Amino acid sequence: MPFSAQPPASGERYALSASLDNARHLSSLLRAVHFQDHATCLATASGLRVTVEDAKCIQANAFIQAEIFQEFSVQEESVMFRINLSVLLDCLTIFGTSSVPGTSTALRMCYRGYGYPLMLFLEEGGVVTVCKINTQEPDELLDFDFCSTKVVNKIILQSEGLREAFAELDMTSEVLQITLSPDKPYFRLSTFGNAGSAHLDYPRDSDLMEAFHCNQTQTNRYKISLLKPSTKALALSCKVSIRTDAQGFLSLQYMIRNEDGQICFVEYYCCPDENISEGEL
Repeated sequence: MPFSAQPPASGERYALSASLDNARHLSSLLRAVHFQDHATCLATASGLRVTVEDAKCIQANAFIQAEIFQEFSVQEESVMFRINLSVLLDCLTIFGTSSVPGTSTALRMCYRGYGYPLMLFLEEGGVVTVCKINTQEPDELLDFDFCSTKVVNKIILQSEGLREAFAELDMTSEVLQITLSPDKPYFRLSTFGNAGSAHLDYPRDSDLMEAFHCNQTQTNRYKISLLKPSTKALALSCKVSIRTDAQGFLSLQYMIRNEDGQICFVEYYCCPDENISEGEL
């Protein structure tokens, strides 16, 4: 890309600098977590994590590994800032979102550090546009304390199976009930909408099931309004890992393959609906 090799201006030192031959790789992942205007960005040597939260009940993380970028440099142990995600997406798609064969928008992203704007240099067809987006003090993020050692149940499903489920279940229901069990029904999704109750079961030997590790029967309900944003990531993904811990917290990890065959991940954490008593389950 024309500007990727250009050194920064004299005396300038960037805490974060990165370049991509195709900005669409970044914008599509960011759209998958774009359900609130603001996001917190954390850059480390391993890559970029973009976090979006809502109502202290749901958290989405888009992970863009350093290998995805043609250049990725972080001068400190970590670089963190808050940014308007809506504005960032508008800038990344400033040349439009339509995919013209043989053309792509190249991106160089620079951030000098605390108090400075995030600078985007976008080039397409020899035209370069420079955007400066103000950054803010990052908020303290929710810690769901969701580590692999605390996982009670885990399955990996081909995404088409979950996409079909969301299309078939009654989304007038306020909650989605998820049952994971080492015995039948194994994996069940239930809704309770205007048309009555609906259940969708997946046997452990289903062609859509890639891994099944369930240690105990768990049934939890989650507000559909909280889960709906994750369908953006589901639409882009090829596989989804569904995990729960002992408290019923839900992790949905979507594996997304971009146009170049590179793998990225988007993860959603969602807390169970506390308004449901055990007697209703």
